[in-house]
Amino acid sequence: MSLQNRIQELNRRHAKLEDKISQEQKRPAYDITTVKDLKRQKLKLKEEIGMLRAS
Repeated sequence: MSLQNRIQELNRRHAKLEDKISQEQKRPAYDITTVKDLKRQKLKLKEEIGMLRAS
């Protein structure tokens, strides 16, 4: 997999996590632990994307 393809895949996963977070937060009594976990995953992806772009 090329570097650009890897970055694109990570961006897609990042966007999916953003959607999941948004959907979870729209629930009347959403689970804060789930939201925190999703945000943590999203941050890890963002960091990986940043490192790949810098290389």
